[in-house]
Amino acid sequence: MVIVMWIIMAAVAVLLGTYVYFFFRRVFRFYNKGKTNKVLQILQIVLAVAGGFLSVNIWNGISVILLHLIFAAMLFDLLAIVLRRSLRNKRDKKYYRAAHILYHCGLIPVVAVFFILLYGFLNMENIIRTEYTVQTDKDISGYKVVLITDTHYATIQDTSLLKDSISEINTENPDIVILGGDIVEEGTSREKMREVFEVLQGIKSKYGIFYVYGNHDRQPYTDKRTYTDEELVQAITENGIVILEDNFAEINEELILVGRGDAAWGNDSGRASINKLLTGADMEKYIIVADHQPVEAEENNAAGVDLELSGHTHAGQIWPAKYFFDVMKMFRYGRYQEGNCTVIVSSGFAGWQYPIRTQAHCEYVVVNIQKK
Repeated sequence: MVIVMWIIMAAVAVLLGTYVYFFFRRVFRFYNKGKTNKVLQILQIVLAVAGGFLSVNIWNGISVILLHLIFAAMLFDLLAIVLRRSLRNKRDKKYYRAAHILYHCGLIPVVAVFFILLYGFLNMENIIRTEYTVQTDKDISGYKVVLITDTHYATIQDTSLLKDSISEINTENPDIVILGGDIVEEGTSREKMREVFEVLQGIKSKYGIFYVYGNHDRQPYTDKRTYTDEELVQAITENGIVILEDNFAEINEELILVGRGDAAWGNDSGRASINKLLTGADMEKYIIVADHQPVEAEENNAAGVDLELSGHTHAGQIWPAKYFFDVMKMFRYGRYQEGNCTVIVSSGFAGWQYPIRTQAHCEYVVVNIQKK
């Protein structure tokens, strides 16, 4: 499998590098009045190699910008082909010559990507409220649940956005608050890790704040951790937040809130099956599963779970990532139904890795649970 992935990545690098070569050949010839020389040819090769390599190193911010430029240039190339064929009899017109110049100078994709990324940057700083209503036949009172997930605190988003949102969330008067994982990550310092839980404990709720781990919280993807597991647990619990990791809490004798160990940790976390977790539980109560990743919906439905709340996906974050989720038939964002189990996937309070969001939005989620 690893070899296949390397072959695919090499093929993509070669194809995109080749495109970069011909793109710059066209641009250089335009600015050099149709002429070329060895210096420009060498520069084209260097840019092609660099472009091919960076295009598959998607964890790099420069690579993301480059990929946007490449795909924008490809799109305008396709548009140019269509226009050439449809306007072949208009080549003597001024607008055709102007379009010809704009195309060959290479500025159109650059300008387009600038505005796309500017939108993505501003979109990352805009937090919206998303509301869902879920109905049940079970004999329960009405409940309001607030879900906050994927803040990736103090990495790519202004920390004041979370602080400023606390008072807004408090106006909801939530019964339960669920922190759905990836509240902190590898790029979060020890001081900021402590700070975020001090901020979050400011949310007022009737039955408490509950926390499940995400795949980043314990900083598994770095050898230079800024805090230990013990320090993380201490920061969470000393602020009155309850950690649920493959166990559950009974709330008001009507709800059971199950918190899952993160699926990315696999056997290392000893993630139990939902059936095992619910052994002995009163299934007449309304069952909520908080799971960082939107997985095992079929198992949850079969086990009698009523509602699953997740994050992790960031709704794709950068277009066109959502299509990969769709091809793999994965839950990406919004509300889904798996039998009698409703699954709600949040796009997250922030993004990850890159300070831009060109797909979906940042949010906190309000879920109203009502008896039919």
